[in-house]
Amino acid sequence: MLQPKKTKYRRPQKGRAKGFAHRGTQLAYGSFGIKSLGTKWITGQQIEAARVAVTRYMQRQGQIWIRIFPDKPITKKPADVRMGKGKGSPEGYVAPVTPGRMLIEVDGVPFEIAKEALRRGAQKLPIITKFVVRRDYDEAQNV
Repeated sequence: MLQPKKTKYRRPQKGRAKGFAHRGTQLAYGSFGIKSLGTKWITGQQIEAARVAVTRYMQRQGQIWIRIFPDKPITKKPADVRMGKGKGSPEGYVAPVTPGRMLIEVDGVPFEIAKEALRRGAQKLPIITKFVVRRDYDEAQNV
């Protein structure tokens, strides 16, 4: 499961995810990718489930890049605890995702395999996504 090795502050505030992504919006590594169309917190378990689904369908061919990392700690208070008495302890980590953010990239496999693999990976994520192809991708050279 993805989580940071060390954090500077243990319990940050929630914050608000408004607007669109400014960074990580273009394909940087692969020829195919899935791009987020909504705003959501994605947990480390969900990212790992998507990664496993994509690599299983690709049968460990090609290469995969995960472009998000869960580095925001989320706290929870135990059940049956009254209000007050401070903030709860960190429960897990999430990656805040805004519309336009590239989530997963793939290269080294044919178009059909990449499309189906990323579709299966997108099913594991709690967000609506869009399949993206590199602008200069030539289907004839990668058959």
